[in-house]
Amino acid sequence: MSYESSVSELPSPLKDLLVNSQVDVGKTEADKAEVAQWIEKVAEGEVVKPAALPDLEIQLVPRTYIVSNYLTAADVALYGALHPVFSQLQPAQLYSTPALTRYFDHIQTRPSVVAAASALSPAFSSVSFDLASAPPIERKPDAPKKKEKAAAVAEQVESTAVVTPKEDNLPEDKPKEKKEKKEKKKDAAPADNGGKKKEKASGPAGGKAVAEDAGEPVPSMIDMRIGHIIDVKKHPEADSLYIEANLGEETGPRTVVSGLVNYIPIEEMRDKYLVCICNLKPANMRGVKSFAMVLAATSKDGKDGGVELIQPPPGSKPGERVYFEGPDYENAQPLSQMNPKKKVFETIQPGFTTLDTKEAAWVNPATKSVHRIRTKDGVCVAPNFIGASLS
Repeated sequence: MSYESSVSELPSPLKDLLVNSQVDVGKTEADKAEVAQWIEKVAEGEVVKPAALPDLEIQLVPRTYIVSNYLTAADVALYGALHPVFSQLQPAQLYSTPALTRYFDHIQTRPSVVAAASALSPAFSSVSFDLASAPPIERKPDAPKKKEKAAAVAEQVESTAVVTPKEDNLPEDKPKEKKEKKEKKKDAAPADNGGKKKEKASGPAGGKAVAEDAGEPVPSMIDMRIGHIIDVKKHPEADSLYIEANLGEETGPRTVVSGLVNYIPIEEMRDKYLVCICNLKPANMRGVKSFAMVLAATSKDGKDGGVELIQPPPGSKPGERVYFEGPDYENAQPLSQMNPKKKVFETIQPGFTTLDTKEAAWVNPATKSVHRIRTKDGVCVAPNFIGASLS
């Protein structure tokens, strides 16, 4: 369905809000098509029903806008459809969907939206949020469960590559290790306890051991390293994916699956040095197991404006540590593996960008402090992009 057809399906006064706002309908053909799809969803009404809000929350965790990285008609339509819902929600319900609440509040304060909404008052009157009083997000440790399938996080981030050790180089499965330890513990009958089972060793005196990913997500939890592509070919089951062999660890090469076929020619991928995020949970990309991703920059004009690999400083070595500048992050130990449910990467990623110098950096959304992404020898860069989004 075209954009015009999608808009015609909207009810009044939502249609009037969209027309009066005069916002962008998309800067590229791909964005225009996606905007039309979102407006069609809004017109159908299912996307803003209470049962659909958790899914919308998940989609908005890493995003500022629903399409690309700028305000579009899709945002105005979605805001307008959400308005009657948010007008009736209690504070506890607002705090249960922090990404959706943040998104709604951001869109309603855009100047073009404010002007259009004012002309249609009171239908789209401003909704007030006491976000300063919102309770901190509680991140409970996950209960033991069966091994999950591929992590959704690696597949949600566009224009990325996923890095995976070859299966013959993988460490022994953790569930197997736990089983062996359990059997040994069961066989051991301590003589000094009257034949009773010995209690488990505890963590620090007076409490449980603190999980390594406890607390709010911070950039230093992300494990970034230098990679080197030593072989590359197209994925046999997916036209948009590359499969690369990536060297840099004692265990041997890793297999890299990256969604870059439509953006970077295969000749420019060969023998390339790049930055890898190495502690994402394993994911399957059309049958190929993946353990991390390649850090790429997307133009501020969207994917049609170009995608390119973040380049490490000259002389970088495979496996070398990449980190964020700043005393809080430079010497911190990254997580051994990021738990997708803790949403560490999704929380940090929106602050990834390239500066006016084309240097890769993370900008703290709260303090606006800038932390460049670097190795011991220099700062990593996007060769051509300023204000790019990194993922």
